[in-house]
Amino acid sequence: MQFPSQILSRSESETEKIAKEFSLFVNEGMVIVLIGELGTGKTFFTKKLLHYFNINTANSPTFAIVNEYNGLKKIFHFDFYRINKPEELIDIGIEDYFSDSDAVCIIEWGNLFPELLPKVRVEIEIKFISENERLFEFRKL
Repeated sequence: MQFPSQILSRSESETEKIAKEFSLFVNEGMVIVLIGELGTGKTFFTKKLLHYFNINTANSPTFAIVNEYNGLKKIFHFDFYRINKPEELIDIGIEDYFSDSDAVCIIEWGNLFPELLPKVRVEIEIKFISENERLFEFRKL
């Protein structure tokens, strides 16, 4: 996989293949930001990605803000959707999560608080094309 790149998915099985390919590039200390409107598949993609790290119990942390998983990698999975102000993330110690060099941080809706995100990160924007099609845009910052 090259960065930047665009990959069109025409089905859930193709999205799973994209997650598998991307999993080969995921390293400890990485921050991954998922961007996309409701229903584009951010959580679905995350669940499929985590499957490749032997984590099969992932669910959306919408109400918990962050879920921690331990498989082949330690994963912090965030959802910023219901966060109202940056102070809520500062209060949970967001900087400590980002500075854990043994973990991977995956953030859904991270674009809602870009001022809190590390400058070095991978962004995956998922765009709705049609009922069964999504365009994945991968970029490194």
